[in-house]
Amino acid sequence: MTSEQHLAPLRMPDRLFAELASGGGSAAAVAFLERAERARRLLLMRTLLGHLDALPTPLTPVAEAWRVLKEAAEKSPEPVERLLLAPATGGWMSHMLRRVHGTASGPPLWAEAGHLSALALSASLHAGTRTALDVPLTCGRLPLPGLGMIQLPGARAGLAVGRATTAGGRLTVTGPGRTAGSVRATCRPLTQRAGAEGGTWLPLRTLTHTGPGGGAPVSVVLEDLDPYRDLDDHLPPARLDEDEAREWQRLFGEAVRILARPGIPGPGRVDPAMIRAIVPFGRTAVSPPPPPFVQVSASSGDSFGGMLIVRPASALALAETVVHELQHSKLAALLHLFPLLEDDRAERYYAPWRTDPRHLTGLLHGAYAFTGVAGFWRDRLAGAEEGEAVERAAYFFALRRLQSRLAVRTLLTSGRLTVQGRALVSGLAGTLDGWLREPVPHAALTRARTAAALHRTEWRLRNVAPPSPGHEGPRFRPDRTSWPDVRTHAFADRPAVPHTADEHLAAGDPAAALARFAAQLAADPAEPHALAGWIVARAVLDPGRATRRMLARPELLQPLPSG
Repeated sequence: MTSEQHLAPLRMPDRLFAELASGGGSAAAVAFLERAERARRLLLMRTLLGHLDALPTPLTPVAEAWRVLKEAAEKSPEPVERLLLAPATGGWMSHMLRRVHGTASGPPLWAEAGHLSALALSASLHAGTRTALDVPLTCGRLPLPGLGMIQLPGARAGLAVGRATTAGGRLTVTGPGRTAGSVRATCRPLTQRAGAEGGTWLPLRTLTHTGPGGGAPVSVVLEDLDPYRDLDDHLPPARLDEDEAREWQRLFGEAVRILARPGIPGPGRVDPAMIRAIVPFGRTAVSPPPPPFVQVSASSGDSFGGMLIVRPASALALAETVVHELQHSKLAALLHLFPLLEDDRAERYYAPWRTDPRHLTGLLHGAYAFTGVAGFWRDRLAGAEEGEAVERAAYFFALRRLQSRLAVRTLLTSGRLTVQGRALVSGLAGTLDGWLREPVPHAALTRARTAAALHRTEWRLRNVAPPSPGHEGPRFRPDRTSWPDVRTHAFADRPAVPHTADEHLAAGDPAAALARFAAQLAADPAEPHALAGWIVARAVLDPGRATRRMLARPELLQPLPSG
């Protein structure tokens, strides 16, 4: 592995592109994307080394750290390849390129460049080579990518320069002490387990699952230490406590079993081995109790196979989120290979899963991700036997296929897709059109259609201003703000004893809902949540031309409806 090696042109076979365009992708298609990401990482590293070569630094120069890493790769290519392809490594590379171009901030640039020495140390430990490097320490801590973190007891607070040596799998780090002199710690990162509280070595946590057909266990990194595990910002370690780590393992094991549905690879079916790292976000302990569904998840095109997730209480919610984020990873890799669209980055498009206007790339990402999510719920519906499981799976399958098809139609009519982009989005359309013909229980289908109409109506009321002379197309409200989408999940279940206006609408009683919405609007005629409910309930009761116009352009409605 060198940054100077010749990289043969990558040509994706048509059959693999077609698989990915459908929203799915076989193991061969994903492997092709991984090869492409590897080539991209090497090109990014070459560019980054050129920028950092002359950087003044108190640390070992980056050229020497890179030499150590290459030497280790010659002896132990597989573990060093894993280091190169780790999501956090991609995050660090892209963050550093943003730093040198002045579009990101963080600790002193020389300290962030020193992360290459940490990568080189990890590679050296895997290969069993000898090396000595000057490294950045933060409060005596040195994260080692793919291995864990060493902590020097009694070290000086803040940023300092330390010395790290490797020999025969042993790591020794020396740094300035808190008062005077130096402090030292030694460990064997490849074999040493966590010591007692306050110990010097914190090993990397992993989530394990059994491979297909009961094969050898596969490990997924549970990343709570690497400073480049976030989407861009440099982060301090946020070590999970033992109980929280066990909860992650329990939920992950159950989520993998949910995803292990046999069949032809397609949208919503993923091999968990594609996950490179899960970053637990926002909570390090089991208390307070987590929400039933994932409130926050995210991924970055720089970190293929990585995902940041707030742990939910439900393995089903975790499995759905894994599908969602892996869809983003696949599309990001495709965007690195093909120009799929011409995006002016103007945020003016309706995304059925967002409360704010989106740019075209964001809409494409959403359409691709939620096509996968629709496929996930389609599989859940096929495997459900009775009762609530059938109702919820049918609702989310019906909702997500409808929302995704609406976004796909927007993309196809935008006039901004390239030849490859139109082929991709047409593939999604073909998948979704087939699914829209599949039968779904009537009650769940009705709630899904109602929830979709409510979201779009409230989105327009909150974001789109009535037209004014001299303006063409939608004009967005200057006072628009984020708003809570409480209906998408609330409409998943049919209320047995409805009380609120929303509950009556979800229960299939639009007349009772209409009366309650009207009472709310009497007190506040322009309240968007109630007004959206009134419009949709009216449309359900009287699906004529006038109500269809009202649904299409609700922002034209007078503040206080009558009747």
